[in-house]
Amino acid sequence: METAIALDRATKRFGGITAVDGLSLEIGRGSTVALLGANGAGKSTTVGMLMGLLQPDAGRVTVAGRPPRQAVAEGRIAAMLQDSGLMPGVTAAELVGLARRMYPAPLPTAEALELAGLRELAGRRVERMSGGQAQRLKFALVAVAGAQTMLLDEPTRALDVQGRREFWAAMRNCAAAGRTILFATHYLDEVEENADRVVVLARGRVAADGDPARIREAGGRAVVRFRRPADEALPALPGEVADERGWTTVRTCAPDDVVRRLAASDVAWSDLRVSPPSLDESFLALTTTASPLAEEARVR
Repeated sequence: METAIALDRATKRFGGITAVDGLSLEIGRGSTVALLGANGAGKSTTVGMLMGLLQPDAGRVTVAGRPPRQAVAEGRIAAMLQDSGLMPGVTAAELVGLARRMYPAPLPTAEALELAGLRELAGRRVERMSGGQAQRLKFALVAVAGAQTMLLDEPTRALDVQGRREFWAAMRNCAAAGRTILFATHYLDEVEENADRVVVLARGRVAADGDPARIREAGGRAVVRFRRPADEALPALPGEVADERGWTTVRTCAPDDVVRRLAASDVAWSDLRVSPPSLDESFLALTTTASPLAEEARVR
């Protein structure tokens, strides 16, 4: 698979703080990758290096085989940054049309507005847009570039539920057309629904790398719940056992073993329910403790 993004032992320091620490990562063209990490994990610094806004102190960063600044100048990569502003006094169509002139092979203005769900708001002035509309306009400014690689830093912040659905529908269309999408988000449901790969950063390094199901299983624990008579003792069960409001809950990395032991016991249990690990719990585990996937994280 052709490589869209590559970081080879990239390191970035700010004074005595190492924001990105020898990060190696390779992303193939046409993939949709979620970049996760707690605040300070190095996500925004990584995006900054990929856009050529920051230069690594050590290591190498390339986009489509080129230095990031060259890739930006050639229109091969475009980004929706978290803290970018918008020019006031112009309409949405005028602003997207202006951005269009900065790229060598842009999309038509109307197509970019359509992708962003702003077709009916093309004539609205920027300063009269709501927070969600302004966020979609920022995406239109990325889409109009026609770039093969798109970097999105918290792209659905300020969008309501319907706006988020429409945004990701547009993203899936972009991915289907062969574009590479790297996005950072705090909405973990977006990761499960839209990413085919998840990279978790912790302290500027890769803590885990895999598809959403693998990441969920790596750091989280399944939940086994059932009812039982309060006076009946449980057999030894692997995991953390708690009783609350008539339910016994077992948080465990071995749910099958829990069920087997219950089935082999004399406990009169009922209403057995098994839930897989949540991505939220896995994310917290992977960013606060050593991950079993950390040693396996590899360039793909």
